[in-house]
Amino acid sequence: MPVNANTQHDLNHEENARLVLDFLHRAMMHHALWFSEVSHQLGRERAYEMLAEVTERSSGIIFQRLGKTLGFEVKDGVPAPFTDLPEERLEMLKESVAVNWLANDGVWFQALENSRGMTDAKRCNDSCWSNFSPLEAKMIKSFLGLPERPGLDGLKRALAFRLYATVNKQEIVEETDSSFVFRMNECRVQLARKRKGLADYPCKSGGMAEYPTFAETIDSRIKTDCIACPPDEHPEGWFCAWKFSLADSC
Repeated sequence: MPVNANTQHDLNHEENARLVLDFLHRAMMHHALWFSEVSHQLGRERAYEMLAEVTERSSGIIFQRLGKTLGFEVKDGVPAPFTDLPEERLEMLKESVAVNWLANDGVWFQALENSRGMTDAKRCNDSCWSNFSPLEAKMIKSFLGLPERPGLDGLKRALAFRLYATVNKQEIVEETDSSFVFRMNECRVQLARKRKGLADYPCKSGGMAEYPTFAETIDSRIKTDCIACPPDEHPEGWFCAWKFSLADSC
């Protein structure tokens, strides 16, 4: 809804609150654009390093300032309103954040599909995942303190901390010393389509951009093979399955 104002002082209370949200969105986008430009100018690996450094410094500055403004403490870098939540509410918040992430992904896809068609939407989707998946792997690797080459055990741990792990149901089977199979048993997107009587969304091209880059970022020796992913046929028990193998052990 457009605002009829010449300066910020002309805003009423509700409009001013909306402007605060708009400021937050702009700041978030500016942060993302900085990462994108550093990646473009200096390379992805350097951008990852800079992102970790900048995030640690800027989050401290941001939370301390917001804490003073809104009246909350920051404990070990985490706002107290998060750490003080009961465990059940914190789990609910975590799930809400993850589901909103997936919903936003879907909104982007639908917006592009509606304006440009399925081909452009899938192309942008796959390209986005080829960038997001290694980024998420790097962030998880840092969060867990994984070594440079954590092997298959490190990959198993990392897969359990993806955003998808919070919104979908997954399992690891057929484990050996040199490989394991990862299955997505319940996929929120595909289940929603199933409830509407629609065929599976053909996500294999996106998966081929997603899973190999994630695994390679966790450990460059890990090879990824797709067992099946829509539009491939699959059993009722899972939607997609991927085999991860450690090259040094093959």
